[in-house]
Amino acid sequence: MSASGSAAVRGTWVAVGTFVLWGVAPLYWHLLKAVPSLQIVLHRVVWSALMVGAFLFWRDGRHWFRAVLAGHPRLWWMLLLSGVLISCNWGLYIWAVNAGHVVETALGYFINPLLNVLIGVLFLRERLRPLQWASVAIAFAGVLWLTVQYGSFPWIALTLALSFGIYGVLRKLAHVDSVAGLGVESAYLFLPVLGWLLWSEFHGTGGFLALGDGPGYGMTANLLLVLSGLVTALPLVGFAYAVRRISLTSVGILQYIAPTLQFLIGVFVFAEPFDRARLVGFACIWLALAVFVVDGLRNSRRMREAALAELA
Repeated sequence: MSASGSAAVRGTWVAVGTFVLWGVAPLYWHLLKAVPSLQIVLHRVVWSALMVGAFLFWRDGRHWFRAVLAGHPRLWWMLLLSGVLISCNWGLYIWAVNAGHVVETALGYFINPLLNVLIGVLFLRERLRPLQWASVAIAFAGVLWLTVQYGSFPWIALTLALSFGIYGVLRKLAHVDSVAGLGVESAYLFLPVLGWLLWSEFHGTGGFLALGDGPGYGMTANLLLVLSGLVTALPLVGFAYAVRRISLTSVGILQYIAPTLQFLIGVFVFAEPFDRARLVGFACIWLALAVFVVDGLRNSRRMREAALAELA
């Protein structure tokens, strides 16, 4: 297999692992349901910045930040924008879940892969094979059905999809190591978010340090908030690694893994309702994923056979 083919295989497996982690993440965030959503977002930014920064300091030395941006005048604003976008995505998602809009957030993450495919075709000149077009059409039908069944304009879903879709494009176009890129994103946000977090602690709206009149979150919740940095950083590093090695179309379809796992957790773990109308939409999306996987396996086999023929 060629070097590019090997990189694509690694990128595909990393993408699969990334979306599995995102898919099971609700189990983790459910453990923090007593913590205000804004506080969770602030802690995610701060602890992920500290963990990624410490790793880059160990790996690349104390000048890692300057080395990443050196000679790349456009990179600083691309990573600043991508960092702001992913933070807004987190904030809207957690607020929506706590405000009772779980169905609309799920719809957003089903719309997002379609948006990635659309961006890839229209702006990055990616081409689809016939079965990929069929997969996209089936998935579009499923998302359209779910949108109609929802019954109102899904602004939360569309905002979540658009913010993460643009984030993926920026990370694909930003030619930077995946971990270093996340480190720069986090560094831009670290001081403002840390200041906000400390202000909330000293003014009684935070419970990590228990400086106010309240009892605080407790040792278990505090530990989970610290580890949220790792839970946040690992999938983002994997996502940034994958989008630079496989097409945005492939990322878009594989991304259905995450909301599908979230659906299974919602129905079988959290006992959320699931009626026949939603089943139709989900069935279309699962069928689209199956068609895409079959097409990908067939294409990989053809590539291997072509590579063996060249060596013969």
